[in-house]
Amino acid sequence: MGRKSLKETRQQEIIKIFYKVAKKEGYENTSIAKIAKVMDINPSLIIHYFQTKEDLTYALIDHILDRYLLIYTIKHKDQATLEDLQNTVEMLFSKKWNLLFDDGLFYTFYALAFREKKIKTKYKVILDSLRFGLAKMIEQCNARALTAIPDPQTMADFIFVLVDGAYFYLSLENDDKAYAERLDYYKKKAYETLGIPQLALVSSATP
Repeated sequence: MGRKSLKETRQQEIIKIFYKVAKKEGYENTSIAKIAKVMDINPSLIIHYFQTKEDLTYALIDHILDRYLLIYTIKHKDQATLEDLQNTVEMLFSKKWNLLFDDGLFYTFYALAFREKKIKTKYKVILDSLRFGLAKMIEQCNARALTAIPDPQTMADFIFVLVDGAYFYLSLENDDKAYAERLDYYKKKAYETLGIPQLALVSSATP
């Protein structure tokens, strides 16, 4: 149980190559034929799993969600610790988080959401799922008296408004030092809003 079928494995391979080609060539310039050429397979094999480029796009957006939700891994089920919450903040405001998915493709798909209802719905699922995951973590910390945040859902929404705005602005920044300084500033504001100490400060206090 839990093992992927051959179909699922093949689909994931195609999705990952689609991502790589679209990242390099641009979404508009990516075709099933180009993906097949990179994979050294017949285009008909891709069409067997994804009839159109749009089907591939929907699958890739679902793949984005799976990758983003990996940040909510905690040591003990339903018992998030303050460290889990701190680690999540560190991940959200990190280069690693920003590199989970290419900015160019992310905003290309975001723009398509204004024209295609299905993509809009999928993006809404991504953003709602991320907010729900953070709210649930805060609720668990509240239950253990590790935090005292009155409205976890509103707080989670605010943190992701900060995350989304930060990365859109930073995507226009070419200076690495300025990028790092601004990202650190936004992270500190998130900690202040949550009312918890920064993980680095906690770590430095450890013998």
